[in-house]
Amino acid sequence: MNKSTLLHQEAWRFIDQSTLGPLFHGIQSFAMDDTLCTSVGNGTSHATCRTWVHHNTVVLGIQDTKLPYLEDGVTFLKEQGYNVIVRNSGGLAVVLDEGVLNISLILPEAERSIDIDAGYDAMWQLIQDMFADFDVNIEAKEIVGSYCPGSYDLSIRDQKFAGISQRRIRKGIAVQIYLCIDNSGAERAALIQHFYEKALKGTETKFEYPTIVPKTMASLSELTNTNLTVADVMLRLMKTLHGYGGALQPEGLTEEEHTLYEHHLKRMIDRNEKALGSLFSTYR
Repeated sequence: MNKSTLLHQEAWRFIDQSTLGPLFHGIQSFAMDDTLCTSVGNGTSHATCRTWVHHNTVVLGIQDTKLPYLEDGVTFLKEQGYNVIVRNSGGLAVVLDEGVLNISLILPEAERSIDIDAGYDAMWQLIQDMFADFDVNIEAKEIVGSYCPGSYDLSIRDQKFAGISQRRIRKGIAVQIYLCIDNSGAERAALIQHFYEKALKGTETKFEYPTIVPKTMASLSELTNTNLTVADVMLRLMKTLHGYGGALQPEGLTEEEHTLYEHHLKRMIDRNEKALGSLFSTYR
């Protein structure tokens, strides 16, 4: 199998935050990835794989904060029981819940530059390898009608189950993916559909927000007709990474990284307070 060379690392530092529960706040993950980007970029850390799950959280993109009736849209999401945050990377609104596994691959760019498509291709290859035993074709292409559409939407039979984004900082690159593992992909899409309806109210805007068609999205369990869980997919991930030849090294943050993390966390809190005002519910 033709595997991306970016996946062949001498060692993968492995940080699992998939079982921290509902008190694990979404802004912590984006602060964590910026911290790890810095460490990997300056050579004080190996390439890192971090896994994370957040309960009932909608993550907005910067462009979403310019919606004409943002407050109405966010109020609707909060009424449905969702926490709402604004991330520091590109893209638009996505749904995270306990059936969505997020994977971040933090890669060094110190010795040579990494083309943006190479980062996306590495993640796409990883997902293909993780599910190679299923008789499915995982494509990377934009799925019109999905939320946060992009050219590296991952789909099976034209139904999207994952989206990939990138964050670059200090010669470190975080390639991030959300994988809808179980439950209904269409119900997640309908939530974002209603959010945009509330936040736009038919207003014409310079930026074209996506028109969500819920049936364009599904979970991996639905698409493979298999009862997959986050734990199942975690095992697949670890086996696949190990299969690339590098050792998996479970590690926490160093003392220096804890200091960096507090810095990046404050930046995320400030960003969200500025973007959402009183609608932002901090975990503190």
